[in-house]
Amino acid sequence: MGKIKSKVYDFKDRLRDRKMLTLVVTLVSVILLLGVWVYKKQLDYRNLAENGYNNAFYQLVEYVNQTEVLLAKSTISNSAKHGAETLTKVWRDATLAQSYLARLPIGSQELENTQKFLNQVADYSYTLANKAIGGSELSQEDLDNLTSLTNYSKDLKNTLNQLEVDLFSGNIKWGELEKKGGDALAQEASNLSQNSFGSLEEGLNQYAGLIYDGAFSEHMTNPERVGLTGDDIDEQSAMNIAKEFIGNDRITEITSNGQSRNGNIDCYSFNAKVGEDEEYYISVSIKGGHVVFMNSNRDVINESISPEEAVEKGKEFLNQKEFKNMKETYYMNLDGILTVNYAYQQNGITMYPDLVKVKIALDNGEILGLESTGYLNSHRDTRDLAEAKITVEQARSKVNNKLAVSSSGMAVIPTEWNTEVLCYEFKGNTGENDFIVYINAETGEEQDILMIINTPEGTLTE
Repeated sequence: MGKIKSKVYDFKDRLRDRKMLTLVVTLVSVILLLGVWVYKKQLDYRNLAENGYNNAFYQLVEYVNQTEVLLAKSTISNSAKHGAETLTKVWRDATLAQSYLARLPIGSQELENTQKFLNQVADYSYTLANKAIGGSELSQEDLDNLTSLTNYSKDLKNTLNQLEVDLFSGNIKWGELEKKGGDALAQEASNLSQNSFGSLEEGLNQYAGLIYDGAFSEHMTNPERVGLTGDDIDEQSAMNIAKEFIGNDRITEITSNGQSRNGNIDCYSFNAKVGEDEEYYISVSIKGGHVVFMNSNRDVINESISPEEAVEKGKEFLNQKEFKNMKETYYMNLDGILTVNYAYQQNGITMYPDLVKVKIALDNGEILGLESTGYLNSHRDTRDLAEAKITVEQARSKVNNKLAVSSSGMAVIPTEWNTEVLCYEFKGNTGENDFIVYINAETGEEQDILMIINTPEGTLTE
């Protein structure tokens, strides 16, 4: 016992020595710093992993949403060729959804069931696509199965969308989702796996993107830019055009941002101050001095005019700015601002490639934005249109009987190969969903199908 006390006193004496004390303090500091470094590295790793999981989940949601829309389209397609294209798109989206699902840190049986369901969707659609490519019509049993798959996909989409809300709001994180998320998916996935998909055939392939701002609004990159007419202008001329477009009497200050590129169009860009605090960004093409883009992001607090009145104000504005014969097609109301797609009309035929998007404030009808890329890429005052070789009645007979047609007309629509096709346009619904079917006016073939999404904010198409 005396020896132990002696050693303790000896250790205390050594600690009183400055060198020993410095050594101890240094060691403790190193250990603390090392602990902080390790903790920070672990935190960085967790954040990196969390971001990777978030990205995988959002991609999963996107592809499941697209799969559900494409399955719905496949149920009303009346063309073996177009039906095969749609089913091929289902295969691709369902396969990609499986890939992103596999990246999530959840190893539950429930996720295996969800994976199995997506695999069955992909396989079945692939088989039907091959059947359609071979020239065979889909049987009633095939169509019934596709309808069932559509309904189950809708349920899965709703479940995933709710999980997305929970993730975005921070209610759950991936560490918790490994437990809670598996249970949340379990309810839906178990319902899916308990249904009779085991006997479905194998088959599918590809996909079509979601169009949030109107039919064919993404087809705007014509390399010829036939609507971009006129000689090149200098920066001062472009500034004068920008000032006149916004309103010389409204602008209190304007500054140049130099040259920029909007889409595939070279521009001069400017910032213009209107009043005390409202600011516009505007770009004017170097070739011809056309306004390509204009935007103001001011807040709209109270809505005092109706969407219908705003649509008319937008049309009047376009007419004043020499965008003639424009007709509204689709619109979206978000935070008191109505974004309207206007398409050029030639002899009553809608020219969807010639689109102009206009933002209108619903408090006073002010024009807050314009985007004319599609119009400048494609517009011609007069198109030399091909003669329709079938009548509207003959075209109507090509539309699936499931679609209760409410209106018909003619339209020119763009293709993914930067060509244009004259079509008959039929709008209608199947009882559950609204669609637009395009029948080629020359060949009588089903050219395209869009699904209409009616929301409180406006009308969208997919």
